[in-house]
Amino acid sequence: MTRSRRAVLRSSAGALSLGVLAGCLSEPDGEGGDADEGYAAFFALADWTEHVVGDELTVENPIETGEMGHGWEPPVDLQREIAESAFFVYLDTPEFAWAQDVAADLENEDVALIDGLEAVEGQLIPMDRETDDREEAEEYEGDPGAVEIAEFELYDRRTGEEVAYWHGEVDHWHGGVPDVPLDGQVGIDGRFEDAEGRPLPLGEDAPFELDARVAEGASEDVLEIESQGDHVEFYGLEEGRTMLVFELVADGEVVWDTSADNASVAVVEDDDEGSTAFADPHVWVDPVLAQEMVGTIADVLGEIDPDNADLYEENAAEYTARVDEVHRGFEEVAENASRDVAVLAGHDSFGYLEDRYDFEIRTPVGVSPDAVESSEDVSELIAVIEDHDVDTILYDPFETPDPETDVPQMVEVLLDETDATDAAPITPAEGTTEEWNEQGYGWVEQLEEITIPSLAKALGAE
Repeated sequence: MTRSRRAVLRSSAGALSLGVLAGCLSEPDGEGGDADEGYAAFFALADWTEHVVGDELTVENPIETGEMGHGWEPPVDLQREIAESAFFVYLDTPEFAWAQDVAADLENEDVALIDGLEAVEGQLIPMDRETDDREEAEEYEGDPGAVEIAEFELYDRRTGEEVAYWHGEVDHWHGGVPDVPLDGQVGIDGRFEDAEGRPLPLGEDAPFELDARVAEGASEDVLEIESQGDHVEFYGLEEGRTMLVFELVADGEVVWDTSADNASVAVVEDDDEGSTAFADPHVWVDPVLAQEMVGTIADVLGEIDPDNADLYEENAAEYTARVDEVHRGFEEVAENASRDVAVLAGHDSFGYLEDRYDFEIRTPVGVSPDAVESSEDVSELIAVIEDHDVDTILYDPFETPDPETDVPQMVEVLLDETDATDAAPITPAEGTTEEWNEQGYGWVEQLEEITIPSLAKALGAE
């Protein structure tokens, strides 16, 4: 679990809050509020934080069992209670507007504000992202060390949009790298084709990895670069411009790069405070990004409670190993699926799973939980069910009057109007129910016991 120092510092309200709070958890007489208690804005964040702190601290989730955090109205005294605690874990997104408001009001108070989205800022996907039509890479059978590159393209991970490509005949760029916000990050995907037109598989467990470096002689103080195997992340350290070289790596060796024509990138002051307003906020359902967010929680808690920093790091490492098992479970479903389309009778909270595991969940509405389907939306969904021989309709139990007994009316409509024969619950683990509590279901268990089996059934991967 590798964390960058920028992600740690950006995930609090700022250096001032950390300086005020440093040591307050270790010193009961400190002035940082309730030294043994913190708050998290909804179920997933609270569950992650509880695994990080173990028995050292108490984590309060103000959302009642049976409800989710979006659209929720807090009681009048909640902000005061959070202000008197040591930390508040939340997501800075309009879907949790109440938490945004609380965090903004407490920015200068002695409470550490931990925004989970800051850890994955460059990997958010937009609400209206188009389906990615890039050809999927297959297993590579050649010698990675002798590969010849015919095409190289760059894509902004936030939008899926192609932003630049390498012109191989004359060795230069068309387009460019997006600006990187100061104290923020941008994620960039790469797509390589070899001389035979085959897309190359990229990733930490694949034959090839994408990397980048600052060009020789260019400023190394402007940004920092981290490779994630299948993409690179740029972190803005100070305003300015520098030059980049992108690299294709195989077995730890650079086998091709763009040093013949350096790419320019600028780090700029980001004045768009509403940058997450149009991003899909359901990032917590992605087990890969969840591991980064858990790491951020552990790091910031270690900053404000240094006496227990090692414990939080160990707990986080143990828990993220469990989260990684969830990732492997989704991978297995995707590998064994007999169809790549499922149908969900509700709003789409699973865009990050679709993006990572390369399947599609069709819904009558989009990401917004307040959207209302039209008759045309329903007709299109019926056609999807017929075209893909879908036999199981997915639904979110929280979109019913009683999550433990009911199914949404849209499920009944689709079962009546199509040849689909079954319905199965699926959850993004945003909330919990009495039954799930009795069974001891946390974030991991909800996904392993409910979401993964239901997806396997819907995608024909049982």
